[in-house]
Amino acid sequence: MKHLVLLLIFLSCPLTALAAKKPNILWIFCEDLSPWMESYGFPVNAGKTPTLDKLSSNGVRFSRCYVPAPVCSACRSAMMTGVYQTTTGTHQHRSSRSPEAAIHLPKGIKPLPQIFMEHGYATFNKGKDDYNFIYKRNEHYSVGNSKPATGKKKGFYGKKGNADWTAAPEGKPWFGQIQLGGGKTNTRKLTDKVDPATMKVPPYFPNEELFRKEWAHHYDTVRVTDGHVKQIMERLKTDGLLENTIVFFFSDHGNNHSLRHKQFCYEGGVHVPLIISGPGIPKDAVQKELVSALDISATTLALAGIELPDYLHGQDLFGESYKQRDHIISARDRCDFTIDRIRTVRTEKFRYLRNFMTDRILLQPQYRDGQAQTKRLRELHAKGELGKIPEWAFFGKRPAEELYDMEKDPHQINNLADDPKYAGELKRHRDLLAAWIKETGDKGEKPESEQHLRAIYKRWGKKCVNPEFDVFKKEATQTE
Repeated sequence: MKHLVLLLIFLSCPLTALAAKKPNILWIFCEDLSPWMESYGFPVNAGKTPTLDKLSSNGVRFSRCYVPAPVCSACRSAMMTGVYQTTTGTHQHRSSRSPEAAIHLPKGIKPLPQIFMEHGYATFNKGKDDYNFIYKRNEHYSVGNSKPATGKKKGFYGKKGNADWTAAPEGKPWFGQIQLGGGKTNTRKLTDKVDPATMKVPPYFPNEELFRKEWAHHYDTVRVTDGHVKQIMERLKTDGLLENTIVFFFSDHGNNHSLRHKQFCYEGGVHVPLIISGPGIPKDAVQKELVSALDISATTLALAGIELPDYLHGQDLFGESYKQRDHIISARDRCDFTIDRIRTVRTEKFRYLRNFMTDRILLQPQYRDGQAQTKRLRELHAKGELGKIPEWAFFGKRPAEELYDMEKDPHQINNLADDPKYAGELKRHRDLLAAWIKETGDKGEKPESEQHLRAIYKRWGKKCVNPEFDVFKKEATQTE
């Protein structure tokens, strides 16, 4: 019923601009940004994100949008195709980065920019691409391409754009992306910072100044991001494009300052902001239902009047055939040199996680090992001073299944999987996941090939400590 009301509002909006001229479509694509804004229930940033608040009042804010993967390259590979990364074989983070490990998209699946170019649009991506598949950038983006890499890096590295709409041919509609640092943004020049002393960290972190600082820092990055969005919107207005440009604001996954968020399938890793604003879009509307970030891909094509490919896993959020979701699935696989496989199902009330590699703790060796908060967790663990909940969360034996009541337990610390009272819910979620794995052809069912693992070991060397790399370690020892 809520969506029907939104659809009626959308259909009744003046569509003269859209009908007379194809709209420009801009993705403001943030890195590592959780939706820590007042409108998403985070009062710490009340009044501190005026641009995003205005963008929301001029459009639709989706309260519960979830990405297909809690890490950038896997998520971006899915977003660029509108298809789960686990279906296209692009699910292992930072894959296809060398000739021997090249991955090509399945036949018939095209990246969104290529589809837009085929329909007369100029395309660009100002910033990184970070896709786990092979493509020719000049067939993907029509402007902003650097000179192609040569030598050993030919076709595999250096995929980064350097131009926006100002490089597009005059009078031609465009679909583009502008990448923002988001949670990685430097906040050094921010004068209005959050006081770490006011922060209350989740119970899975030690209540120490170090962790409170990290928690406060992410609020600060949201404030800085708001300023970056302001600059973009002001430029669109100055260039006379605002009235014919639909803007999407979202992130590739949750924040990178907090372990158990980025790269993991808990709520903080996959819940992201999503705001859509522009001509023909309802104003000051809020959608509280479950939404997949793959719906962004489908909606983007639909708003340009492009027929949706039948292979998409998302749907047009404003389409007449839109059906409200009762669950959303996200997936985590290898991240850099850390091998893992986790699947999660989010329903209206619960989050279910299936851990396929129970032989390894959550806090495996990974890219954040050199960061202060990771070092501190390991230090406290070694001393036996970490505390019951953090000890369980980061160093405990990983359960095969986890089930959390998100209404009563938003921090996901009370695992209900072994509680007989929730046996029915556990089975329901287990069955939803099993059906999805079969229907979407989850390629995570099979281990990564020896050829690809060898390429990872070649790149990361001694950091590759998972048993899957033992054969390569042995080979390296024998040749020394």
